Amino acid sequence: MGGLGSQLTRRRMPAGVTTEGCPDSIHQMEVERDDTHSLKRSMSTMQLTMIGVGGTVGTGIFFILSEAVPEAGPAVLVSFLIAAAVAGLTVLCYAELASTIPSSGSSYSYTYATMGELAAFAVGACLILEYGVSAAAVAVGWSEYLNLLLNNLFGIQFPDALSAAPDAGGIINLPAVILVVLCMLLLLRGASESARANAIMVFIKIGVLGVFAAIALTGFNADHFANFAPEGMRGISIAAGSLFFSFIGLDAVATTGDEVKDPKKTIPRALILALGIVTLVYVVVAFAALGAQSAEDFEGQKASLATIVQGVVGSTWPGTLLAVGAVISIFSVTLICMYGQTRILYSMGRDGLVPPVFAKVSPKRSIPLVNTFIVSGAVAILAGLLPLGILADLTSIGTLSAFALVSIGVMVLRRTAPDMHRGFRVPGYPVTPILSVAACIYVISGLHALTLQAFVGWISVALVFYFLWSRKHSELARLQAQAENLTGDQV
Repeated sequence: MGGLGSQLTRRRMPAGVTTEGCPDSIHQMEVERDDTHSLKRSMSTMQLTMIGVGGTVGTGIFFILSEAVPEAGPAVLVSFLIAAAVAGLTVLCYAELASTIPSSGSSYSYTYATMGELAAFAVGACLILEYGVSAAAVAVGWSEYLNLLLNNLFGIQFPDALSAAPDAGGIINLPAVILVVLCMLLLLRGASESARANAIMVFIKIGVLGVFAAIALTGFNADHFANFAPEGMRGISIAAGSLFFSFIGLDAVATTGDEVKDPKKTIPRALILALGIVTLVYVVVAFAALGAQSAEDFEGQKASLATIVQGVVGSTWPGTLLAVGAVISIFSVTLICMYGQTRILYSMGRDGLVPPVFAKVSPKRSIPLVNTFIVSGAVAILAGLLPLGILADLTSIGTLSAFALVSIGVMVLRRTAPDMHRGFRVPGYPVTPILSVAACIYVISGLHALTLQAFVGWISVALVFYFLWSRKHSELARLQAQAENLTGDQV
């Protein structure tokens, strides 16, 4: 089976990807034709764009201003643009690899084709962390907004014992578990149906944010922008680091490579369109909020968007409307996170790096059925029983690590497979991917030391699993063993 070094760096293209121009050093897998291992191509560019927007415009815009504005003042608008630029650099790299290697494995599959099996497994572990923990985290946020909405509308809410984790004084966070179950039921209906429901939720929450901006602008005061950057460039940079996490979710677009029509064109278009829509929404909402309320009033403010419009109108109904938007927004984010989680595990199961049950597809529904149940159960446990704390920060470091490796993968594949067809090419190569890597490292450097230590611990556990189980059960290991046995028989 070759030496350890060759095992760890063995590379492969996802099944079904056109391999014209692909070097022999990258193994080209046979296409799976049976219905138990194949997903159905059913999503359009619009649905895919809405997945990117739905997975991104969520809890961030409803909470982040109270943290970022005190750091940068009104110059938080510049911080949003810087964060968007960092996300944009990565999106361009994702777009090139998605147009070359369209696969439901996203950055996991890209890394497998460019840097080998060990690096791909590490990226897979990062993505599992990103999607699983973030789905649970936003489900907990949904629970808080649901209680607020129920209280405003009907004067009732879930009791504290049933709306908080044990460490937070409760028994179980039941609303968070209910949300996970609802998302699971949507996912069980299939990718196209889930994408259609998500698109409806995206239009609703963008509409609610549009209403916020319209109301807030009626109270616009240009004097609020007088002291534009009180902390200078340092404050702008710190805020940009915080705001970057509002763009996490765009990479979910790249997990749909096996389920979209014409993925080499559809995925790059959807990535770029989603980034443009998300950036526009964020900047407009931030501008309206700053125009209606002075920067000093944001510090420590809870539910800042609802508070701002209530102050402008002098009534509570806008706050209720914003709560509705938050409930819908967080629902769609949880749905996309769970969708991404199941598709990453599907790809890893197909490659033999996790148990094959994760790759088994229901012929009737064309979805990874058991995979969906397992992911939903795990996320429900996290959301219902754990106050996530530091785990929420792990979402960010997992994402940034995957982003950096995708950018490196663009440069590696340009050198090792220059003749492969690319439906989209990164502009400004090689400066763009280099800047993307540097930007990811910059943001990671600003995270807490405890977050970095916890991340190292998670990756260490994942690597132990790889060396004890995955390395031996890898599909490439099986094929290499067959080839060696055939060679031995011929001799």
